Amino acid sequence: MASSIPKLHTYFRSSSAWRVRIALAWKQIEYEAVPVHLLNGEQKSEEYTRINPLQQVPALLIDGHVITQSLAIMEYLEEKFPQHPILPQDTLQRARVREVSEIIGSGIQPLHNLSVLNKVSDETSKKVEFAAFWIAKAFDALEVLLESTSGKYCVGDEVTMADFCLVPQVAAAERFKVPLEKYVNIRRVNAALKALQPFQKADQFAQSDCPEDLKPKN
Repeated sequence: MASSIPKLHTYFRSSSAWRVRIALAWKQIEYEAVPVHLLNGEQKSEEYTRINPLQQVPALLIDGHVITQSLAIMEYLEEKFPQHPILPQDTLQRARVREVSEIIGSGIQPLHNLSVLNKVSDETSKKVEFAAFWIAKAFDALEVLLESTSGKYCVGDEVTMADFCLVPQVAAAERFKVPLEKYVNIRRVNAALKALQPFQKADQFAQSDCPEDLKPKN
């Protein structure tokens, strides 16, 4: 018999898993978080490889099935749990939400994925330089797009799936020391989103697997 509570295989700093945590919090879906420590290689274990052969997070166990890939998971949640929608009704606006989401999910995040950076170099400084270059390049394009699509949030004045992608990506940009001063729209939208309770609940530093020494000091 399938469990009634979804299980999310997650890692506190994974931007892909973070997006899904925001979606679950936004839709007020109760779930069990199952931490997978990426730096310790837990994603490569035989047990986890059976769950996700790609050895990545997130993986959501729901309704007796495993769904991987954050955008696919969020689309599934939107269709199954229509409360607190994350996609607009307007066709063009829905396309814009997916456009922003894909820029981040396909055009930025994979290039600073742990497995990619480990192939780039053994030197931390070179990994950071590589990731920062590609994040900044894509942020240049995203900033222009948000000039026309954003209202209070990424697409208009309602929170959408695009916003779930933006906040973790800005955090990654900060981690890789990307200068953000010129990205006025990105910073404005990010600040508005971080003030919302579901985003705070899903934040990397609010997760049980976040080491205490990484959490901001009050």
